Amino acid sequence: MKLKLLFTTLLFSLFSFAQIPTGYYSTATGTGYALKTQLYNIIKDHIDNGYDGLYTTYLTSDRDYYYENDGTVLDMYSENPTGIDPYTYSTSSLTDKCGNYSVEGDCYNREHIIPQSVFNKNPPMVSDAHSITPTDGKVNGLRSAFPHGNVASASKTTLNGSKLGSSAVSGYSGTVFEPIDEFKGDIARMYFYFATRYENNVAGYNYDMFDGSSDKVFTTAFLNMLLIWHAQDPVNAREIARNNAIYARQNNRNPFIDHPEYVQKIWNPTVDTQNPTAATNLVVTGTTSSTVSLSWTAGTDNVAVTSYDVYLNGALKTSVTGISTTIAGLAASTSYSFYVIAKDAAVNSSPASNTANGTTTIAVPDTQNPTAPTNLAVSSSSSSTVTLTWTASTDNIGVTSYDVYVNSAFKSTVAGTTALINGLAPSTTYSFYVIAKDAATNSSPQSTAVNGTTTVATSSCASESFENIPASSSAYLNRTWSGDSGINWTATDARTDEKVNTTRAICIRNGSLSASTAADGIGNLTVTTQLRYSGTSGTFKLRVNGNIVGTIPYSTTGVSTTTTVSGINIQGDVVISITDNSSSSNRVAFDDLSWTCFSGLGLEKVLLKDFKIYPNPSKGNFNIIFDEANSKHSVEIFSLLGQKVYGNYNITAETLPVNSLQKGTYLVKVTKDSKSRTEKIIIN
Repeated sequence: MKLKLLFTTLLFSLFSFAQIPTGYYSTATGTGYALKTQLYNIIKDHIDNGYDGLYTTYLTSDRDYYYENDGTVLDMYSENPTGIDPYTYSTSSLTDKCGNYSVEGDCYNREHIIPQSVFNKNPPMVSDAHSITPTDGKVNGLRSAFPHGNVASASKTTLNGSKLGSSAVSGYSGTVFEPIDEFKGDIARMYFYFATRYENNVAGYNYDMFDGSSDKVFTTAFLNMLLIWHAQDPVNAREIARNNAIYARQNNRNPFIDHPEYVQKIWNPTVDTQNPTAATNLVVTGTTSSTVSLSWTAGTDNVAVTSYDVYLNGALKTSVTGISTTIAGLAASTSYSFYVIAKDAAVNSSPASNTANGTTTIAVPDTQNPTAPTNLAVSSSSSSTVTLTWTASTDNIGVTSYDVYVNSAFKSTVAGTTALINGLAPSTTYSFYVIAKDAATNSSPQSTAVNGTTTVATSSCASESFENIPASSSAYLNRTWSGDSGINWTATDARTDEKVNTTRAICIRNGSLSASTAADGIGNLTVTTQLRYSGTSGTFKLRVNGNIVGTIPYSTTGVSTTTTVSGINIQGDVVISITDNSSSSNRVAFDDLSWTCFSGLGLEKVLLKDFKIYPNPSKGNFNIIFDEANSKHSVEIFSLLGQKVYGNYNITAETLPVNSLQKGTYLVKVTKDSKSRTEKIIIN
C-alpha cells in the first residue's frame, strides 16, 4: 500500500526577520519636528559602503522572495505583483548590470529616489541604500529627476504600469513619475527617511518636492501625497527584511518602517478622529467571465479621503485611491456582492456604501498555446546548482508558469523567467529546456536546449586568519582589508593590536564584522573568539544575507572559545556578517574564521520511484506519495534560502496533518535509509 502525507494549513513565515535592536529608539520620545530631530540623532551615523557597495547590499536587501520567489532582483519599476514579470535580472550576472540600454529589460542600475543631482552626488547620500533601489536602466532614465507624484495623463507607461506624465498633484503643473500602488508606501517612507537622516543639510537642496526647510522639508501638496501613499500602502514583510539587510550593512535603520506611526507624529501631530462620510452610488459598470468593474461617488472628510477598501461578499478584497476599480480573478457565471468603505490618512473609516451586485459572464474556453520561451541561457553555476534565464513567452491571455526540464526529465515549475536548479552532481554537464504554460494548462513548444556544467565540489569555501588587517592600532575605528580568500572585510568600532591564536586578530567593541559577497553558499561556519580586558561573557549574532542563522558566544576574559554554527545550508551568493554584541562595552577578538560551501542540503540520489509530490504547483494542500510505505521516512521543508520551515521524522502514520505553507517556492527533502532526495513545491 502507498503511504500518503496530506499537507493542510501551516501558517509559517518563509523568513525569520531580525528584531529592532533593544533600546534603538529609546530617545525617540517627542512629537512633531522635535521627534524628527531625535530620530536624526539616532540614525545619522552609519557606514558608507560606497557607490559600488550598493550592488553588494542588493544581494541581501532587494531579492524577490515575495512575488515570483525566484531570488531575482526585486525592481519596483518592473515587478508585476499579480502576474508574470515582463523581465527579470540576476544578481549573479555581470551582464545584467548597466551598461548601455535602449529598451526595458536590457540591464538594471541604481535609482536614487531623491535624484543625486539634488545633492550634487555627494556622500553619503549618493550611496545610502535606504533611499537608493535597484531598477531597470531604461525606466530609471525615463523617471530621470522628475518628482514622484500622481499622474493625470500618462505620456509613457512602463511594462509594469508605472507612469510618466502630467501632474495630478494639486498646485504642481510639471511632469511627475508615478509608481504602481504596490510600492507607493515604500517610496514615501524612503522620502521620510531622507528628510530625517539629512535634516542638517536638506534645507539647501533645490527639488520641486522640497520647500527649503529643515523641519517640514516637503511642500504641502507633495507632503499630503506622501502621507496618502504611506497610509494606503502599509509596511509589509519585504520592507522589514530590506530594512534589516541594510542595517546589517550600514548599521542604521529606516525608522518609518520600524515605527510607521512616527510619520503622523512628526508631520501631522494633531490627531484626526473624524470619520469620512460613506461613498454613495456604487454601481457595476461592466463584467467579463472573470472580472467585475465598479464605480462610486466619493466620500468626504474634514482633511481628505485617501483610499477606499473594496469588499467582495463581505470580505476585504483590495484598496484603491480612486473612485473606480476592476475586481479580477472571479469565477465565471457567478454572482457577487460589493461595497466600499472610505478611509483618511489617519485610517478613520466611513460607514459602508450601498451594496451592488454583479454577475460574471460565461467563460470562453482558452485553447491557444503560448509561444516558446527564447534566449534560454545559463547565467551561473556552482558545484550543485545551475541558474537559468530566458525571455518570456507570450499568450493571448497570459503565461502563468514555466516547466523546467533537466536531461529531458521534468524538474520544476517556476513563475518567473529565472530558475535555480539544485541537487546536481559536481563537474557534470546537463541539458536544459523550458516550456511555458497558461492558466488553462496550454503548453508552448519547448525552448531551444542549452547545456550547463557544474563546478568542482569543494568543502572549504573561505577562511580568514586576520593576518592582513590594517596596521596595529589601539583606536576603535572602521577597518577594511582584503582577506585570505579574496574576500574584502569590514569591521566597525574595531582595533587591530590584539591576537588570539596567531599574531593578529580583529577586536570589536560596539560594532560588526562583515564580508563581501562570496559564491557557492555556506554550510557550516567556525570562528574563535576571546573576550579581552574586562567584562562578562556574551554573544554576537551571525547573519547570512541579513538573516540571523545563529549566535557566536565569547567566554570570560582571556579564554578562547571556538564555535561552529552547523546546518546553515544557504546556497548561491552569500554575505556573512557578525553583529549585535550583547554588551556594547565588551571588547571581543576574532580569529581563524572559516566556512564550508553549501552542500545541497546533504542530498544523495535515491530511486525516483520512492516518492512524488502531487499536485505541484499547489494552492496550499498537497500530497507526498511513497511507493514503499513499510520503511520509515523523514520529511523536511526548506525555503529557497536554505532555512528549514518544517520537519517531521520517523513517520509511521498513514496520513500526517500539517499546516499549509505561505505562497512561495520550497524544497521538500525526503530521507529514507540514510539516503535523501529533494523536490521543489510551488505554493500559489
